[in-house]
Amino acid sequence: MRHKGKFDCFIKHIIIMLELTPVFVTAIVFGFIYGIVYVLVRKKERMALIEKGADASMFFGRQGLNFYALKFGLLLIGVAVGLILGAVLTATTLLNTEAAYFSMIFLFGGIGLVISHFLEKKERKEQS
Repeated sequence: MRHKGKFDCFIKHIIIMLELTPVFVTAIVFGFIYGIVYVLVRKKERMALIEKGADASMFFGRQGLNFYALKFGLLLIGVAVGLILGAVLTATTLLNTEAAYFSMIFLFGGIGLVISHFLEKKERKEQS
């Protein structure tokens, strides 16, 4: 009988995740469609530039100015910290579960992107 509280909490979390499944599926589908369109448009642009006789070196970014890995890494770190703090808020306060998780994910994901912006800005200034 003493495990009933933990079991009810576990069931509650499963129900919440089932309610959020359509949101995740929709985001993945639209991200996939965006990726395909991006690749196709990029290919058309490159083909048009090649037909006009453009130099192929312009397709490769300048070394040291590609910050996608940094931006993506800091975003994922922020999301992970947001998930952890969302769980802490849910366990220690009366805050609604969805509000705790989403607010912390967006807050720390955004902080990660802002940090990435300032690091990129500093690096570009040093390279100039």
